[in-house]
Amino acid sequence: MNSDVAVLGGGNGGYAAALRAVQLGLTVTLIEKGKVGGTCLHVGCIPTKALLHSADLMESFRKAGDFGVVAEPATVDWPKVISRKEFVVSKHYKGLTALVKSKKINIVEGKGRLTSPRTIEVEGGETVEAGSVVLASGSYARSLPFIEIDGQAFITSDHALSLESMPASVIVVGAGAVGLEFASVFASFGVAVTVVEALPRVAPGEDEEVSAQVKRQFEKRKIKVYAGAKVTSAERSEGGATLVVETSAGKVVTLEAEKCLIAVGRGPVSDGLGYEEAGVKIERGFVAVDGLCRTGVDGVWAIGDVITQPSLNLPFPHFQLAHVAFAEGIHVAEQIAGVPGYGPVNYLGVPRATYSFPEIASVGLTEAQAKDAGYEVKTAKLPWAALAKATILGESAGFVKVVSQEDGPVLGVHMVGPRVTELIAEAQLITNWEALPREVAALIHPHPTLSEAMGEAMLTLAGTPLHR
Repeated sequence: MNSDVAVLGGGNGGYAAALRAVQLGLTVTLIEKGKVGGTCLHVGCIPTKALLHSADLMESFRKAGDFGVVAEPATVDWPKVISRKEFVVSKHYKGLTALVKSKKINIVEGKGRLTSPRTIEVEGGETVEAGSVVLASGSYARSLPFIEIDGQAFITSDHALSLESMPASVIVVGAGAVGLEFASVFASFGVAVTVVEALPRVAPGEDEEVSAQVKRQFEKRKIKVYAGAKVTSAERSEGGATLVVETSAGKVVTLEAEKCLIAVGRGPVSDGLGYEEAGVKIERGFVAVDGLCRTGVDGVWAIGDVITQPSLNLPFPHFQLAHVAFAEGIHVAEQIAGVPGYGPVNYLGVPRATYSFPEIASVGLTEAQAKDAGYEVKTAKLPWAALAKATILGESAGFVKVVSQEDGPVLGVHMVGPRVTELIAEAQLITNWEALPREVAALIHPHPTLSEAMGEAMLTLAGTPLHR
C-alpha cells in the first residue's frame, strides 16, 4: 500500500496530521492499534472532564443552601456518573471516526512497526509505504519502579476512569495535572483523599504563588497534602494499599487507603516499534526532534507525547498536551506538503489548564522563570475577592497574576480559581502577541464578569489602578 504520508498512531497529533495532510491534497494512511482519538478521547482529557463536571455539580448542590436554593441532600449514583462519561466519549468517538472516513483517509487497524524510513509493517502482514512518515505513538501512564500496577489496590488514571464503585479512601501519588484532577473528583464525591508529591510543592510546574493557593484550598477541602515527600515503599494490604512516606521534615509516615492512584506522569510509547533500527534517535525513550518536529532522518517526523525538544532550551519540558499535539500535527503536515501554513509551534506560548478544584490556568513565564531569564520583572495580582462576579458565584478564593517586563510586554499570566480554564484564551493572545499592559488596559472588559480581573491587573501594571 502506497501513500504520500503514513501516520503511526491515531491520537490527537496523528489524526490532526492526517486531516491537515488530506486537506492539502496528500494521500494518507493512518495506522492505529486501538481506537482513533487516542489517550485524550478515551482515557484522558475527555472522560476526566466528564467526571469533573459531575463532581462540580456535587459541589454546587452542597452549596445550594447558601444561595437560597433548598435541595435534597445530594447523593452519588456512581454507575450513572460512569455511564454519562462513556456517553460523552462514545458520542465524540463516533463523530471523529465519521470525519476521518469522510476525508478518505485510509485507516489500517493493528500495531505498526517502522522497518525503514519509508515503510511501516502492520501486524497481520500488511506493509504501508509512504513518501513521509509521522511517528505519533503516544504515551502510557507511568508507575514507580517498586510499585506494580494491579488494577485493584494500585491503579493508574486509566483504571480510575472505570471503577465499579467509589472507594472510601484514596492516596494519590503525584500532584501534577492528573493527580490534582482525580484528587478533586474523589474529594467531591466524599472520598478521603491524601496527595503525595515528591517535588517541593503541588502543581510544581506552576507559579509558586499558584501552588501555595492550591495547597491551601485542598487542605480546606480536607485533602491531606504531603509535598516534598518521598514514597519509600508500597505494598498491597488487607485494606487495600499501604505506603511508607518520608516527609519533607524527615518524618516517616505510614499511609493506608483502599486505592492508591499513581499519577507520576506519562512515558513515551516507543519500545519495540523499530525507531532506533530505522536511525531515529531516542533519548530516555522519547523521540528526539528539533523545533520543527524533524527526527534527523529524512522524511521521518514525530509529534505528540512521544517526543521531546532538547534543543529548544525551554524553562520547562515538552508539554504532553492534546492541544500541543494538534498544533504539531498540523505543522508537520504543512511542512510535508510544502506550504507556509501556520508556522512552527511556539512552545513558550502554549496555554496550560488543570481542571481541579480550584482550577489552574497559565501561559508564558512564571515570575521565577522570567527573573532567571534575565528580565527586569514587574507583577500585578488581583484577588477574585475584589470582583463582584466572584462574590455572586460564591468563589472568591484565588487570583490572577500577571508577569511583565519592566516597561515591556506581558511575559506570563497565571490564574487559580473559578472558571479560569475558560479565561486563559485571552491571556494566551496577550502573551503571544507580546502586548503591553497599557494596550490591554485600554480594552474594555464587561461588568460584572471574571474577565475584569485581567483588565484590572493590566491597569495596575500600567500604573493606573482603578480600584486601589
